[in-house]
Amino acid sequence: MLKEVLPAIRATLVLAVFTGLLFPLAITALSKVLFDHQANGSLVFVQSKLIGSELLGQSFSKPEYFHSRPSAAGGGYAGEASGGTNLGPTSKKLLDGDDSFKGIGALVKEYRTENHLDESQKVPADAVCRSASGLDPHVSPANALLQVERVASARKMPPERVRQFLNKFIEERTIGVFGEPRINVLKLNLALDSEQTQGDRVAKQDKE
Repeated sequence: MLKEVLPAIRATLVLAVFTGLLFPLAITALSKVLFDHQANGSLVFVQSKLIGSELLGQSFSKPEYFHSRPSAAGGGYAGEASGGTNLGPTSKKLLDGDDSFKGIGALVKEYRTENHLDESQKVPADAVCRSASGLDPHVSPANALLQVERVASARKMPPERVRQFLNKFIEERTIGVFGEPRINVLKLNLALDSEQTQGDRVAKQDKE
């Protein structure tokens, strides 16, 4: 019996060392060398202060910022509570909401109001529907374009300038096949802040 058991134990120990220790360490080391930014969570820092990750959505409510899609993860974008509403398209709660949950109807109304859209303007689905994870960091170009006028007005920038700036941040389908064109909201808002800060600095120097 030992002749059968001992080889099995040895094989288990060897595989445990290779697959449970050496292989993960090798992959981690390669990731750190080849993809250091991604291996560390694609974290975003501004003046050495951590403000988020390129991979995780977060809420923006000020008018000068592009707003993310709604989230049903905890109180919104909570990584420990990632998930969607699990409500089907015929759900009354999904459409009308309740005391603790905003329905699509209310979200559509809010979106049109804050972006100064009339009742005939179609609202993109990602502007009022939660993603399956609740952590989606992207919005569709159609969603972002409808927010341009509000952002431009709040920042006192020409809408066309904001629109041109936005177009630079459109990410195409991965390897031309997977997903849809999208815009990372955090990266876009940070770039706008940086652009406006530089513009204000130049304008101040011109006056001096």
